[in-house]
Amino acid sequence: MKVAISAVSEDLKQPVNLVFGRCPGYVIAEIEGKEVKETKFVQNPGMNTGMGAGIAAAQVVAGQGAQAVISGNVGPNAFMVLQQSGIKVYKVADLSVEQALKQFADGKLEEVKDSTAPGHFGMGQGQGTGQGAGRGAGAGMGQGQGTGQGAGRGAGAGMGQGRGTGMGRGAGAGAGRGTGAGRGRGPPM
Repeated sequence: MKVAISAVSEDLKQPVNLVFGRCPGYVIAEIEGKEVKETKFVQNPGMNTGMGAGIAAAQVVAGQGAQAVISGNVGPNAFMVLQQSGIKVYKVADLSVEQALKQFADGKLEEVKDSTAPGHFGMGQGQGTGQGAGRGAGAGMGQGQGTGQGAGRGAGAGMGQGRGTGMGRGAGAGAGRGTGAGRGRGPPM
């Protein structure tokens, strides 16, 4: 039986990653009886995508022939694709990849019957503000961007608008500037 485990690297001593769709990759393990015969690491091409990371991840592990997935959390879209592909899902916490494989082989992990995280769980959320005071005949707009870190991969964006002087780019007959700042927050790794 082939099992896919959310992982940060091929190192089996590393913890199981807390997110399925946005983890760096998957340890694909071949288990015969209660023994792990072979493992390989497969990169997750959807780790940094804006949308559809869970669906892309589920397609990757299905393409590897996995019959089961072990992860910290699996969102609703990924869960639906895994379920439609006949792949069972098992949730673990605070285990290394090696420990999770052993518990799976020993029949000690419980299958989950629904997603274990809300959609977009691995994404950071961003907010931003902008300000400026006007000078000149033209109006300018500034944008700020921020990034969030969460589960190794978060993304946040903030936008600020300003007229006049600040720290953005202006357009028109006058000079415009605006400042923006963003902060993001995702789930802990």
